[in-house]
Amino acid sequence: MTNSVYTPQATKKLYRSRTDKMVAGVAGGWAAYLGVDAAILRIALVAGVFFTAGFAIPLYAAAWLLTPEQPGES
Repeated sequence: MTNSVYTPQATKKLYRSRTDKMVAGVAGGWAAYLGVDAAILRIALVAGVFFTAGFAIPLYAAAWLLTPEQPGES
């Protein structure tokens, strides 16, 4: 019989990046959370601004305000 021991996985937390940022670190933080390259998210955001007639801009601002900054040194 095997002994199965529960080992909890570390939960990922969503933060704005302190190091991978161009404006506010939103794309860098979301990219780290999703496990993709930040450049892909930035390109998608710029495309979203054009394809949605600017609707992506308030979404980015909301993400900037609602996503906490990565803890660490200031």
